[in-house]
Amino acid sequence: MIRRLTSIMRKEFLHMFRDPRTLTMLFLIPLVQLFLLAYAARPNLDHLRTAVLDMDHSTRSRGLIATYQASNYFDITQYPPDQAAMGRLLDLGQIRAGIIIPAGFSQQAERGERPQVKFIIDGSDPTVANTVYSSAQTVGQAISLNLVKELTGVNPARQPGIDVRPRVWYNPDMRSENFMVPGVVALILQLLSMMMTSVAIVREREQGTIEQLIVTPLRSYELILGKVTPYALIVFINAVGVLVLAVFWFQVPIHGSVPLLLSLVAFAMIATLSLGLFLSTVAHSQQEAQIFTYFFMLPSIFLSGYIFPLESMPPALQFLSNFVPLRYLLEIIRGIILKGLGLELLRQQVIILGLFSLVILTLATTRFQKRLE
Repeated sequence: MIRRLTSIMRKEFLHMFRDPRTLTMLFLIPLVQLFLLAYAARPNLDHLRTAVLDMDHSTRSRGLIATYQASNYFDITQYPPDQAAMGRLLDLGQIRAGIIIPAGFSQQAERGERPQVKFIIDGSDPTVANTVYSSAQTVGQAISLNLVKELTGVNPARQPGIDVRPRVWYNPDMRSENFMVPGVVALILQLLSMMMTSVAIVREREQGTIEQLIVTPLRSYELILGKVTPYALIVFINAVGVLVLAVFWFQVPIHGSVPLLLSLVAFAMIATLSLGLFLSTVAHSQQEAQIFTYFFMLPSIFLSGYIFPLESMPPALQFLSNFVPLRYLLEIIRGIILKGLGLELLRQQVIILGLFSLVILTLATTRFQKRLE
C-alpha cells in the first residue's frame, strides 16, 4: 500500500512542478490575500473627511474645531461658505460628515448654556455613519467636561455620580489586525484547499489519464489519499507561513498553544480538502470546478462571521451558518490566538468539524467510486 500511495503522490507532485507558474501562484495567493485583507478590510474607521461651517468665528469655536481635528477621527478638509454648499459636498461624497457651529456659540457657552453644535452625517454607509455618530458624541462629551472645568473651576471627575471604567479583554488596544489576520488564516486555508483539490480529478479526466489510473491496482481510497496529500502539504505550509507573518509582521500575539493551533489547523484541513474533492467529482471541467469553489466560498465568507457578527444576522441566516465549516474553523483559530483557549473549550467546534469531514469525505469517496465504475 505504501508503495502504491507513494507512486500516486510522486505523480501528483510532478504535475505541480511541471507548471511552475501555477505553483508560484499557489504561494503568492496567500501572501496577497493576507496583506490586502489585513490592511483593506479594517473595521476601524478614522481620519474621516469632514467639513466645518463656523458661523461664530471665535477663539472658542476654533478650539472646538481643533479638538475634533486632534481626535484622529476627523480630518477637516473643507470649509464651505453655507449649509447648501456643505449639503452638496455630502451629495458628491467628498465628505463623510459636516460640523455646523452656530453664531453666538462662544457667548452661550460662557453664560453656562448648552449651545448646540450640529453634526451632519452621511448615512449611506451604516458602518461609517455609526462610527461618525459615536465619535462625534465621544469628542463632544470630552469638550463638555473641559468646558465645565474651565467655567466653574471644579473638576468634573469629583462631581457626584458613577465612575465607569471600561476594560477590554483579549484585544486591549482594539487593533483590527488582531481580529482580521487570524480570520485571513482560516479563509486562505479553506480557499486554497478547495481550489487545489477541486481540479484534482477533473484534470485527470480532461487529460485522458483517468483511464490509466482505473486499470492500476490502486484502491479508490488510496488514489484519493495519494492525490490529496501533496495539496495538503502545500496548504499547511502556506498556513504556517501566514501565521509567521501574522506574528512577526502584523505583531499579532498568539495567546494559546501553538502546537494545538497547528494540530487543529491540520485536522480542519480534512473537511476543506474533502469538500474540494467532492466538487471535483461533480464538475466536468476545471473551469466548472473553480466556479463551484467560488460559489461555495462566497456564502461561507458572509455566513461564517468573518466579516459580519453572526448575532446581527436574521434567524434564518444564523441557522444556515451552522452548516458552514469555515465558521467553526474561525472560532478555533481566533479562540486560540486571541483568547488562548484550550482543547476543552473548543471541543464542540472540533467535534462538528470532525462530523463535517466524515460526511463530506464519505460523499466524495462514494461519488468517486461511481465515476470509476
